[in-house]
Amino acid sequence: MHNTATTPPGGPTGARSATPAPSRPETQERILVVLLASQVLSGVGLAAGVTVAALLAQDMLHSTTLAGLPSALLTAGSALAAVTIGRISQTRGRRPGLAAGYLAGALGGAGVVVAAALDSPALLFISLFLYGAGTAANLQARYAGADLADPRHRARALSTVLVATTLGGVVGPNLTAPAGHLAAALELPPLSGLFLISGAAFALAALTLLIWLRPDPLLLARTLPSEPETPERTCTGPAPAVPQPVTHRRPSLPLGVLVMVLSQLVMVAIMTMTPVHMHDHGHSTAASGLVIALHVGAMYLPSPLTGALTDRYGPTSMAAASGLTLLAAGILAATAPADSVLMLTLALILLGIGWNFGLVSGTTIITDAVPLATRAKTQGMIDVAIAIAGATGGMTSGIVVAAVGYPLLALTGAAFALALLPAVIVTAQKKPPRTPSLERR
Repeated sequence: MHNTATTPPGGPTGARSATPAPSRPETQERILVVLLASQVLSGVGLAAGVTVAALLAQDMLHSTTLAGLPSALLTAGSALAAVTIGRISQTRGRRPGLAAGYLAGALGGAGVVVAAALDSPALLFISLFLYGAGTAANLQARYAGADLADPRHRARALSTVLVATTLGGVVGPNLTAPAGHLAAALELPPLSGLFLISGAAFALAALTLLIWLRPDPLLLARTLPSEPETPERTCTGPAPAVPQPVTHRRPSLPLGVLVMVLSQLVMVAIMTMTPVHMHDHGHSTAASGLVIALHVGAMYLPSPLTGALTDRYGPTSMAAASGLTLLAAGILAATAPADSVLMLTLALILLGIGWNFGLVSGTTIITDAVPLATRAKTQGMIDVAIAIAGATGGMTSGIVVAAVGYPLLALTGAAFALALLPAVIVTAQKKPPRTPSLERR
């Protein structure tokens, strides 16, 4: 009578219900593995929009002024997709929401290839807008990684998902030349080749989630008593991480949004025009692809360290580090000689690291601040603000460079990064609410 609980899963009828379900840590580990696989694939999908979209538009429009338009369209499409993915995730779970975003991105990639073949700017812009859905899904996957995570280790959980994008994000831009040869062999414009590969990568990411992301992390989290237990768990955790999730939830929400919005604005504006700036000064597409690859690597590769530092010292400290790093990146990009690939590479690496600091710290603040019952919908709306910031940065970057040059664009980005620091200081000074938690401990 007592051995039914240990009956193996292939046993007699009734044994399945008696078999102990996987523990929460085991389930979280499995979900992270699936998310890691999808992020590697979607990281390749990000490459085309970052690396060759501006060059493709410049080639088709014969103008630098609108070279920032593709980035704006990508991030505008990401904004609309963020709302849709958030709403689908809220009602149906993370799996259908993220998969829908990736499938839309794959369709957009195919549309870009057709637009390039037909030399149709209108179809190109429509397809780039749709392609932005893949970017939105890639970013919202970080929330799925945190759904079942212990609040004390949320930053590390979401950063684990982010770091998986590094492999695809670094490999993708370096596929620019081989993808161009593939496109030429198919009698397509060379710059469309990377979109051909990226669209396929988005489709594979969607299939990975549809098949293996089970159970759905958000739907499962709603059935577990995770949120009510947060105070007790945090009171027994490491001292530096204890008070943050509980005592700074609501007051920190505006800071979390501001950190991610400004980080996205500065990063997209400078990143978008760097390949154009290099191209105008005689650098090859391969050189700009390498710079962007290292930049994308810097955006995601530091994530585990950033997550650990955020859990250890708190997201407010990492938000300040984000502002300072982006400030340094903007100044270095503005002062780098146009013929120095090394200096531009260092500037773009700092830009990626600063963005990473902002994304991990801001996401941690927001996830702690939003109740589980409305988390997916709220996260989607916040990602809209982030996407709009990116669209603004991408759209205006080309106009600024055409009017006053790349160095002034970079200095403007540095000024926006500097503006983040006062908000961090004001939030850091609001420490009295932490006292009760410390005293209880």
